[in-house]
Amino acid sequence: MSEIHWRELHQQGRERAVLARHGKSFHLASRLLGAAETRRAARLYAFCRYVDDVADESADTTAARHRLTAIEADLRRGESSDPRVADFLALARECDLDLTPARELLRGVRGDLDTVAIRDNDELRRYCYRVAGTVGLMMCDVLGVSDPRARPFAVDLGIALQLTNIARDVAEDARAGRRYLPASRIGAVAPARLAEPSPELRERLRACVAELLARAEGYYRSGEAGMAFIPARSRLAILVAARVYRAIGLKLVRREFACWRGRVVVSLPGKLWQVVRALWDHGRRGGHWRLPGSHDARLHRGLSDLPGTDPES
Repeated sequence: MSEIHWRELHQQGRERAVLARHGKSFHLASRLLGAAETRRAARLYAFCRYVDDVADESADTTAARHRLTAIEADLRRGESSDPRVADFLALARECDLDLTPARELLRGVRGDLDTVAIRDNDELRRYCYRVAGTVGLMMCDVLGVSDPRARPFAVDLGIALQLTNIARDVAEDARAGRRYLPASRIGAVAPARLAEPSPELRERLRACVAELLARAEGYYRSGEAGMAFIPARSRLAILVAARVYRAIGLKLVRREFACWRGRVVVSLPGKLWQVVRALWDHGRRGGHWRLPGSHDARLHRGLSDLPGTDPES
């Protein structure tokens, strides 16, 4: 076996390991993708995870900021000495992937290095677009989705996943000094107070998380409406990934939105149940096989200046 081929196999193994460890919901769904699509999706995920880890795991925010700036410079130049960024650039060339969403992703992640105190729903929507809607856009290119009408729906699925993530991780984010819950809804509460909220604050937290998950449902519905744009071979995998992640929010609902009671985890039987339901819904050849009508521009209010969003918003 040649040294080059060995390095390629090693790189693919590392990317799949990252997906298995950090992207459990999509790792389960990826079993329904073809081999080539799985490799490309794992490479995209590995890059996004790397960027996220630069912000989340660095003890030196100045060094992390410099690293993210260097990654952005590499993307603009089209080459990098960092093997993780170089592989992403190679993926971009293979898939004709637009790098503008990747630069928006870097901008969103860079914001996590500052004090995070979201003001209102408009700011939250832009944040969710940057750190997750952009991933939906890049997945379009990775999976060979060519119809430009698909892109706003892909953004919506990314936003839905991020809203679920925020609702799940309120306490964990608070311990990291971050408050993604809008001050317009919960008040200008210091993040530290959200980790172990007082009884009075718990009621406000319940109401805010309930509203967040209700908003997420609207984005999930739109994301599912756009499934028909995805090539048939990959469509079921994305539907399963969305349903499995959505189950986190449903479990929070059953917990009466008590986000401070430890991280919500969907058990393996719970995930398999979502897989079965997705298989059933997909097999009936309903809405997932029919192209949707016009996108709901209200979901992209304040986002029209960002790539891939609804121009009517």
